[in-house]
Amino acid sequence: MSLSIGIVGLPNVGKSTLFNALTKKSVLIANYPFATIDPSVGVVAVPDERLWKLSEFSKSRKTVPAAIEFTDIAGLVKGASEGQGLGNQFLANIRETDAIVEVVRIFEDNDIIHVDNRIDPVKDIEVINLELVLADLSTVTKRLQNLGRDVKAGKKDAVIESKVLERVKIALESGQLASTVAADEFESPFLKQIHLLTLKPFMYVLNKKSGGKNLDESVQGDTSHIKWLALLDFFKKNNAKYVVVDAGLEHELKDLEGKDKAEMREGQGAKDDGIDALIRAGYELLNLITYFTTGEDESRAWTIHRGWNAPMAGTAIHTDFKDKFIRAEVVEWDKLLAAGSYAAARERGLVRTEGKDYVVKDGDVIEFKV
Repeated sequence: MSLSIGIVGLPNVGKSTLFNALTKKSVLIANYPFATIDPSVGVVAVPDERLWKLSEFSKSRKTVPAAIEFTDIAGLVKGASEGQGLGNQFLANIRETDAIVEVVRIFEDNDIIHVDNRIDPVKDIEVINLELVLADLSTVTKRLQNLGRDVKAGKKDAVIESKVLERVKIALESGQLASTVAADEFESPFLKQIHLLTLKPFMYVLNKKSGGKNLDESVQGDTSHIKWLALLDFFKKNNAKYVVVDAGLEHELKDLEGKDKAEMREGQGAKDDGIDALIRAGYELLNLITYFTTGEDESRAWTIHRGWNAPMAGTAIHTDFKDKFIRAEVVEWDKLLAAGSYAAARERGLVRTEGKDYVVKDGDVIEFKV
């Protein structure tokens, strides 16, 4: 399963620095707008200690984590929806992703240029979101025009699509994201097929700077500052998901491991691994869960959508599993470890036989019978 998260934001907010920290892949970083012209793509392992415990348990010769794809997209600017700053190209790159992570700068540093010469996180968010909204408004308006003849002819699908698009258009015209519009089971497919940017799952990454003037890890720092209060209010009002990351520090740490990495992180006053938190949050943003297979040859984490039944979950391994599925033997990962062996887990009745209707749960260890 290949799912992609696009990293967007204004120029010089730390997108490429964050991408480097995420992927350990070298991309161009420069202190000027549009340093990134073509999107860079990196596949990132999802941190999951359960997998490594299972691998140790099974004495596996190979361990394969779940993965998620991040795409570094060049900086958007005001007017991008009208082609400013190579906007059309960048918006097209965003359209190809499954979710959006918007990087927002919350640190002040006179040596790093801000495109608007000021640090105001909420204003930055409003600029980016407005460009995405305007791009979607153009898409919806054109689609409604194309539907006009079929709507007049009374064609059922056209009428259904037109009604939901009219509601979306009203929301967009008021500056709201398309995702704020409720659509029923008949309307949703029509929305999905036009690939609206603001219909995608959305999350914010607040790029802080250790030792600098910004919010602290819990985003409860200098609350006497009106800009920080406004940012907190924005997240609460929009029920928005966010994580806090020091992209610069994480980039410095990207080639370190173990004790060296922990000591440097502690020396910089950073308690948590912001990159791991971001990857996990991105995984959850896409409504993904993980199940495992484990044995002497290999322990592997498999990515599926939450709510998939056992035959669908099997397609993560091979597409034939859906049609050839007979049954699945399932045990929860922690109960398997506690039992000490697969045989002991079976003797204790911890290994269950499940059929086609079984909805796979996060953390299941599964052996498919096909």
